[in-house]
Parts: sequence; structure tokens; C-alpha cells
Amino acid sequence: MKRVVVTGVGAISPLGHDWPTVRARLRGQRNAVQFMPNWDFDGLNTRLGAPAQPFTLPDTYNRKATRSMGRVAIMGTRASELALQDAGLLGDPLVKSGKMGISYGSSSGSPPAIADFGRMIVARATEGINANTYIKMMSHTAAVNIGVFLGLTGRIITTSSACAAGSQGIGYAFEAIQTGRQVAMLAGGAEELDPIDAAVFDTLFATSVKNDTPALTPRPFDRDRDGLVLGEGACTLVLEELEHAKARGARILAEVCGYGTNSDGTHVTQPQSPTMAQAMRLALESAGIPASEIAYVNAHGTATDHGDVAESKATLAVLGDSVPISSLKSYMGHTLGACGALEAWMTIEMMREGWFAPNLNLENVDPDCAPLDYVTGNGRALQAEWAMSNNFAFGGINTSLVLRRWA
Repeated sequence: MKRVVVTGVGAISPLGHDWPTVRARLRGQRNAVQFMPNWDFDGLNTRLGAPAQPFTLPDTYNRKATRSMGRVAIMGTRASELALQDAGLLGDPLVKSGKMGISYGSSSGSPPAIADFGRMIVARATEGINANTYIKMMSHTAAVNIGVFLGLTGRIITTSSACAAGSQGIGYAFEAIQTGRQVAMLAGGAEELDPIDAAVFDTLFATSVKNDTPALTPRPFDRDRDGLVLGEGACTLVLEELEHAKARGARILAEVCGYGTNSDGTHVTQPQSPTMAQAMRLALESAGIPASEIAYVNAHGTATDHGDVAESKATLAVLGDSVPISSLKSYMGHTLGACGALEAWMTIEMMREGWFAPNLNLENVDPDCAPLDYVTGNGRALQAEWAMSNNFAFGGINTSLVLRRWA
């Protein structure tokens, strides 16, 4: 099996688009949640969201280039372009050689395009629908548009798997390189913020309604949590076969060493602790290390009642009660298809820095959650060689990544 390393990252997030900006936000313990004044829909209880920070596009993103892109595809494409630039591969022959592929996902396509088709049904007319409406709406719009914009001709893996889309994007890219099918992959996920997505979780009573106090929510693992807050963004990691990266003198950020994924096979929206734990064990087996090597866990930590309890119990069963754990969703909300990639990237950067962000708004651990070492206060200074990043999605899709600091 070949070894797989991360040689570039591009990101768009609610906390900023580069590590120094994100780090300042994490160290300042300020979340990106805000009141959404335009979400004034009858019956929608939550008015909270975490939009991505403003970003600019170069002139190459002209009308012709972006006519098939909604916001989710634009963010995914720009993040991928930035990742190639960061890796020193933008314009390199490798990109179009067929030896580089894409493994990328989102929960859905662009919601405004979905709404266009909804209006067609209500109005009994196709006004506003054109040849690109479906391309913007389709669940694999980000992956496809990335490939077209950058001219990639390798394999394309589309992970439309809700909250696990980004981490599955990384995991399947890792396996494609590990088995020698590709030399390099663009891996990750994207999601745009829209009240349609908020309504999905609102109907399940899974959203936070602390509309007057956005700085105090979400509250993963806290006794007084009242649900998740949606965010948006995109993150692309350039994964590359180790020897190829070394031969071209690439800067290596981290190594992806293990990946586990499975299905609960029980309930669509109620997570199951035993299979969550098994996904973690699969990732450890893939990495070839014992659980005792994991020095930090980046939790999925959505701040939902069932999710936090099931995840904490699964973590305890596999890793014990002494591994530091925190959730970055307490800062940037739940970015759905992007969260697995954004959280993996931020975990890598925290490993490189030797400091791990605390859980924001965690004041009283829910007694129903497992007794873990929840990072609080000013964070945790820690020299961690191995870390685990976990994500769990609707449908009982469980994912776990094992990352190693590059010395």
C-alpha cells in the first residue's frame, strides 16, 4: 500500500479562508454565528446561520465559466484552485494527465436551483428554468464543475452523503491513491447556506432557536444545548502519493493514515453508538495503530440531543476517557457537506501548531454524555502525532479519519 500525504489546502469558511485568520478566531473564542434577517418564513423557528466570510474571484470566473455553477460549486471550485496553488500544482501537467482525480461531495446542489423547479410545479410554468438549472441543482454539481473548470481527467468520486460528504471525499481519495489507482486527488466538500436546509433540520426540532444570543450557540455536549446552527463553506485537500510528493520537493502538511466508514443500518435520523464506534475501529485498523496512539479527537459534535450522546459513548468505547476532544462546529456551525474537510484541515493545522481549540459554550457537560476529556478554557497545548476526525450523517453514515503530523 502506498502512503498518502496532504500537500495543499484551499478553504472558504465562516471563520476565514487561511489558517492565521482561522487561528485568531479560534484563540479569541469567537464564533461566526449570526442572526439571519432574511429568514423570515412562517413556521421557520431558527433564524441563525454562519455564512462564509466574503471572498473574491479572479477574472477567470467570468459569466461563461460560471454559468453552470451555483454558490456551492463556485466555492468548491475556488477552494480547489487555491489548494492546487498551495500545493504548487496549479498549471502542472499532472492536473490534466489523468493521474489526478476528484473525490468531492455536498448534501445537495444549489438550493436556489432546487427552488426554481419547485416554482415550476406551483406556477405550472417553466419560466426561469434554463439549460443550466439542473446542473446547478444536481448533488454532484461541485465535483463536476471542479473537473470542468480545472480540466481534470482522472477518476471522479461524488460523495453526496450529507454531513459525511467531506470526510468520505477525503477517505475515498485516500484509498484511490493508497491502492495506486491515482497519483493525486482533490478531496473535500462544499455547502452553501440556505433557509431550505435550515427548514430540513427545523422540522426535526434539531436547530438552535437561541435567536437573540447567537454568540452562545451552538453548544456541543452542553447540558443546555438546543440544537445545531447551519454554516457554509468549502475545503479542498490535495492528497498525493508520498514518493511522488517527495520527488517534486513538495511541502508536506500531514499524512492521511486511516479511514473507516460504515452504515448503522437501523434508523435514518437516530445515530447508533455501536456502529459509530466500529467506524472508528476501522479507521484505526486502516492506520495500523492502537487506540492508545490517538492524542486528540475532532468530534462531529453537532449539539443535537441524540447525536452528542451517541457520539460521546462511541468515543469512550473505542478511545477511553482521557483523550482530549473538541468540536469546531461550536465556532462555525454545521457546514454539512464541507464540515468533514474543513474540520480535517483545521485539525491538521492544530497538530502542526501544538495547540487545540476548546469547545465553545461548553459550561456544563450533559450528564447523559460519556465522561470524556472535553477541552475547555483556553484550549490545550499538546504535541500530538496522531489525531482522529469523525463525522456522522443522516442515513446512519459513519466516517472516521486518522491523521498523522508530518515531522
